[in-house]
Amino acid sequence: MTDLGGSLAVASRGLFATGVSTDLSVTYLASGGKIGDTIKAEVTCDKFGKTLAYTSIRFTNAKDELVARGSHTKYVALAWKDEKNITDELSPRPEKTA
Repeated sequence: MTDLGGSLAVASRGLFATGVSTDLSVTYLASGGKIGDTIKAEVTCDKFGKTLAYTSIRFTNAKDELVARGSHTKYVALAWKDEKNITDELSPRPEKTA
């Protein structure tokens, strides 16, 4: 989930190819529950540069308690060159003044 979540966070910034993982870690803090219980994952892209992208993920149980956290670093330098990227479409646009 940390790998997939980190990749999706990078893709959400407009990269079609999401690069190569350079570092991935997970720290387990508590039991997630029993079989069949739901665990929620929330991923953020902490920094998105020309060479590396850094993401973090929080896993919480049904009581919204933190049960694990992860981090994922991706090498994205080559991914910027993919012609299917939509980074321009997702970039903030300056507000037009009338």
